Amino acid sequence: MRPDESFGELRSAIRQLCQRFPDEYWRGLDQKREYPEAFVQALTEAGWLAALIPDDYGGSGLGVTEASVILEEINRCGGNAGACHAQMYIMGTLLRHGSDEQKRKYLPPLAKGELRLQAFGVTEPGTGSDTTKLKTTAVRQGDRYIVNGQKVFTSRVQHSDIMLLLARTTPIDRVNKKTEGLSVFLVDLRKVDEDALTVRPIDTMMNHETNELFFDGLEIPAENLIGEEGKGFRYILDGMNAERILIAAECVGDGYWFVERACGYANERVVFGRPIGMNQGVQFPLARAYINVEAANLMRFRAAELFDAGQACGAEANMAKLLAADASWEAANATIQTHGGFGFAVEYDIERKFRETRLYQVAPISTNLILSYIAEHVLDLPRSY
Repeated sequence: MRPDESFGELRSAIRQLCQRFPDEYWRGLDQKREYPEAFVQALTEAGWLAALIPDDYGGSGLGVTEASVILEEINRCGGNAGACHAQMYIMGTLLRHGSDEQKRKYLPPLAKGELRLQAFGVTEPGTGSDTTKLKTTAVRQGDRYIVNGQKVFTSRVQHSDIMLLLARTTPIDRVNKKTEGLSVFLVDLRKVDEDALTVRPIDTMMNHETNELFFDGLEIPAENLIGEEGKGFRYILDGMNAERILIAAECVGDGYWFVERACGYANERVVFGRPIGMNQGVQFPLARAYINVEAANLMRFRAAELFDAGQACGAEANMAKLLAADASWEAANATIQTHGGFGFAVEYDIERKFRETRLYQVAPISTNLILSYIAEHVLDLPRSY
């Protein structure tokens, strides 16, 4: 059995749900730049966004492997799991490092779909991927923290009830290591004073609800601190590995979607009296794209296996994300080329998926940073930055 044929019952269930949201649904949302509210609600009601929440709190108690299959299938069916994937990888920080009280308070309503945890405030305009240099501060004053600063590319905040926020609680010049002094908080967006948090939407090339946030004296109850103060960077690392694995799965789903669409078109499109799929100039790019998607798929499952076993998987998670993002982008280009002019026509959905999968060359981590990580941590080469 090939990896893309594993978890048959799970795949079948997701495909059945996705059939209710065909290409026309996603195409219409893309043109209007609207959030897929109906799709996310259906996914929530079916319990799929609670996949990683333990049974004790009303979830499915599944692993990252199964979660990755869910997201893969959404993209393979022509949808965009980026609208709701954060709840899965953000969940790990709360599950692993949250207090019992925090878990009892938030996990059951999240599992029921009464709350959404879709936003993660980390990236800042002036620091980008250099997370340890972030400038947003959270200062303890009595029984609360006061937050000031700015975040950018914080997605889905307008469709979330709870946001995970990383802020500096100890100035960087007063810590021994730059990874120290960062803390993670749960921000209840329903209770935020509108004068303390300004949300400014960012228009992007694809329909991806993302925003710039401005904090001006935002108050967070001290009980919303996750784990110990100053250890937040370590807490989010596991979530970052899960994020890379899940994004890799989405790219794998995109890759399969592109190859399937291109092959279907190549078999039907007749030019010069023969299907264009008979031409090796069409065949070879699609064959190579498929091979690379299959290879990326194997690395995705290897990384997920290690993660679910509680083993170190930083290298595998990063490699899975790079291989899958490259494979989906290669497949996207081959599919555009196969369709010719029709690849740019909105009604074929190729150009929409082309834009969506391009994001993953950059986010949630750029290709060059992955290469730097592998060079340093796997190949033992000197740190380059």
